[in-house]
Amino acid sequence: MKNRKLMPLVALAAATTLFTVTACSGGGDESADDTTNADGAVSQGEVLTVGMPNGTQTENQSPFATGSSALSLGYAFVIYEPLMMVNDAIPSDDPKPWLAESVDWNEDFTEATITPREGVTWSDGEEFTADDVAFSINLRKEFEGLNTAALPYEDVSTDGSTVTVTFSAPQFVNQTKLYDLLIVPEHLWKDVEDPTTFENTDPVGTGPMTLESWTPQAATVVANPDYWGGTPAVPEIRYSSYNDNNALTTALTTGEAQWGWTFIADYENVYIAQDPEHYHQYAAAGLGIDALFLNNEQKPFDDIAFRRALNMVVDRQQLVDIATSGVNPALTSVSGMPMPAGEDFLASDLEGQDYAVDVEGAKALLDEAGYTGVGESLVDPDGEPVAFELTNPAGWNDYLTALDLIKTAAAELGAEATVQPANQDGWFADIIPPGNFDASLHWTDGGATPWDMYADIMDGGQYVPLGEPANWNFGRFQNDDVTAALADYASATDDETRNEAMDTVQQVFVDEVPAIAIWSRPATAQYSSLNYTGWPSEDDPYNQAQPTGPQAAEIVMNLEVATD
Repeated sequence: MKNRKLMPLVALAAATTLFTVTACSGGGDESADDTTNADGAVSQGEVLTVGMPNGTQTENQSPFATGSSALSLGYAFVIYEPLMMVNDAIPSDDPKPWLAESVDWNEDFTEATITPREGVTWSDGEEFTADDVAFSINLRKEFEGLNTAALPYEDVSTDGSTVTVTFSAPQFVNQTKLYDLLIVPEHLWKDVEDPTTFENTDPVGTGPMTLESWTPQAATVVANPDYWGGTPAVPEIRYSSYNDNNALTTALTTGEAQWGWTFIADYENVYIAQDPEHYHQYAAAGLGIDALFLNNEQKPFDDIAFRRALNMVVDRQQLVDIATSGVNPALTSVSGMPMPAGEDFLASDLEGQDYAVDVEGAKALLDEAGYTGVGESLVDPDGEPVAFELTNPAGWNDYLTALDLIKTAAAELGAEATVQPANQDGWFADIIPPGNFDASLHWTDGGATPWDMYADIMDGGQYVPLGEPANWNFGRFQNDDVTAALADYASATDDETRNEAMDTVQQVFVDEVPAIAIWSRPATAQYSSLNYTGWPSEDDPYNQAQPTGPQAAEIVMNLEVATD
């Protein structure tokens, strides 16, 4: 078994200040001399416009409220900051110190000791302290609606300049959920009667930007002159909300917006070709995927042989090229994990084993399993014709196009598949959770390890009978070895145990095909380097590139004024 790198048992020790007033951490090819004035101050550039296709906004600047304008458009993440900066492009990377200089875990990951960064002030001038961190975590503990990460907090306490958080269960697989928590000032939030409904119209944070103005169509933030990380090169960011994807696509292609994310079909010709030198799209794969969830408890997918055969005839590159215009990176490893994000976790026995279309091999497998009419009109060993329905919401064109291609692949085996678009609300409520489907495309979580991806598909701990609403394991897969291995991985205190557990999970995934991994579910973003350089990219994957997430603060501080 190869020695695979896992998330560190103890976060890196405190580092020196991440940024100075003359340079930023991360990528970017320009020298400090090109981006500073004669007095050593950062040279600031043009206004940066972020676009999102989210329609008219309602004034709500809460960093907690799902759907608030601040979270919807993304500016919450340059006003408020996380404890640690996680690299979603390379999940196995060590987290970078941010508002916390370090987060140290005990052996079984039931306790984390947080050391907040010194010398940080809130944008109103008040000192940032350990009490702010403890308060922000306690808010989530005391108000269930704010605990969107569903962390099982047990106790939160301070001891001088440190904060200790205990959990009722090991949190090895949930470390990043703690690191990503946005921190709010106790002195302003402590008197809020109900933080779940508080609109926070005058936000005060520790981040590189502060809110200057807001309208239902746009919000403007400006550089925080007292930011602990130094002066950002971007003096002002305007967050504009467009009515739909088409409107945002037009804004990006014309240069009206220089940063955003939306699905652009044929993006090479529609977007990149408008300014090949400066227009870029970066899709950071991470460890989340889209998979064809299969109903493992009813025909034809209650038979491993048929699941394996269908898996063998799916052309994943074709699905990516046609259904996503090449945006979603094709999966290659039979483990189902995106590469290179999954390389550090790949079982040794699966190295070099890649997906390949093998129609003849699939037919032979069905013959051996007792099927008849293979390749013509497939009949199962019980004498029943093999037919199934593929369903996803109407209007989800990438998914529905993929389903049509899977239907065609199934026909090569002689199976009769039909594609049935569904009402979106009904799909979310009455089809996926209770298992009222034969096969349906659905995403998985990402996470810092592959645990989330596999658990979402295979965890027996998430199993509920057909007809009852499931949170995950929509296909009702059951394998005691996998369930135990997933539990072992989450609670283990050593890498050897985790490696063995992950090997078991991956091998069963390959052998029993509980779902069919289709393509990577990347964090895709578009940006222009006309005015600023230093963006995340395939050559410099210091983080994913979307403006809506904790990584936004790191990106803003990594940008430098373009000199060409």
